[in-house]
Amino acid sequence: MQRVFLLFVLITSLSFSARAQDELFGTTKPPAKKGFVLGVNGNVDLPAADMAKRFGTSYRLGPSVMYKTKSNWMFGVKGDFILGTKIKEDSFLVNILDDQGYTLNQDGQSESIRAYQRGYMIGLQAGKIINISKKNPDNGILLMTTAGFMQYRINLYNKDNDIPQLRGNYEKGYDRLTNGIFLEQFVGYNFFGMDGLINFHIGLDIAAGFTQGRRDWLFDVMRPDAGHRLDILFGIRGGWYIPIFKRKSEDIYFQ
Repeated sequence: MQRVFLLFVLITSLSFSARAQDELFGTTKPPAKKGFVLGVNGNVDLPAADMAKRFGTSYRLGPSVMYKTKSNWMFGVKGDFILGTKIKEDSFLVNILDDQGYTLNQDGQSESIRAYQRGYMIGLQAGKIINISKKNPDNGILLMTTAGFMQYRINLYNKDNDIPQLRGNYEKGYDRLTNGIFLEQFVGYNFFGMDGLINFHIGLDIAAGFTQGRRDWLFDVMRPDAGHRLDILFGIRGGWYIPIFKRKSEDIYFQ
């Protein structure tokens, strides 16, 4: 019994000694940080379902504000501007364009019309960092879910505003305004630098919009646009962080 007790004392002493060395020389992993995280995000998106019938590849850019807990949960809000130049539904101007794709302005001169995809997405997001780093508890696989509101339309660019068919409310008969709720899932790698200078995330996401056309009348097809749509975006997303973490003066770790 005395030998067992001595063995227990020896193991306990060695354990405390190893822990003291880790704390002295900085070999223990520091605790995860908490605080606000400001971000700028960018996407390259490929459309699917109903979105693919109307648009091609698009891009998203926007800010985010999140709060990170010590247990690596993240909560916040984000917004994205939707930008695109590929319009597949090119027949929506068929009743005002000639065979060469031009229309007449108020002076009777031929003029082209440029069309772009424009929109935005804004939502609440929540997720968690699954730590896989041995040195930094803030780094790892990021799983994030976002839910919110999305809206987009075809933006018709008439530089001199000299095409009567597109002035004022007439443009609404062609722009295919659509909006509704969306859900987005993201999985990727999240990195916070120990020095706070290099902080980013990169990964894949999929956004599904449950939307509906909002125009009372479409001039080209002579009917209301009230159909329900499933708009899907498959994206590659990356972002840069500015963390505002709470730190204690005694929290000094050696690499």
